[in-house]
Amino acid sequence: MQYSSDIRDAQNNAVESTVGTAPVLRVYNGTAPANVAAALSGNTLLAQGTLPSDWMAASSGGVVAKAGTWTLTGQSGASTGTPGTFFRIFESTGTTAKVQGTFGVGQEMVPDNNSIANAQTVTISTFTITRGNG
Repeated sequence: MQYSSDIRDAQNNAVESTVGTAPVLRVYNGTAPANVAAALSGNTLLAQGTLPSDWMAASSGGVVAKAGTWTLTGQSGASTGTPGTFFRIFESTGTTAKVQGTFGVGQEMVPDNNSIANAQTVTISTFTITRGNG
């Protein structure tokens, strides 16, 4: 199946509208659960923060990127420096995970520094979603 750019853009834009405004982003270490609905299993929370209300730009050509500055704070589980391996984006209450992906240099979400320490400020450099079947 192939989709036109406007359908791929609508799919991308639905991510932000479905998750909602000011979602919570959390970064963990260890092996990611099988899917976004699966429970965490021995994973340590390394960093978290609230994303801007308008956290994704408008999709164009089937590609959408983060909007604004995404800043997280290192949590106590990060200790003096632990690499993140995956992330989850939750709706604004932080209860229901809506998006899960890989984290680190060359991954789906790229931070300014992948070695996260307690109380460290972590800035997300890159996060994009590309819809295929164009």
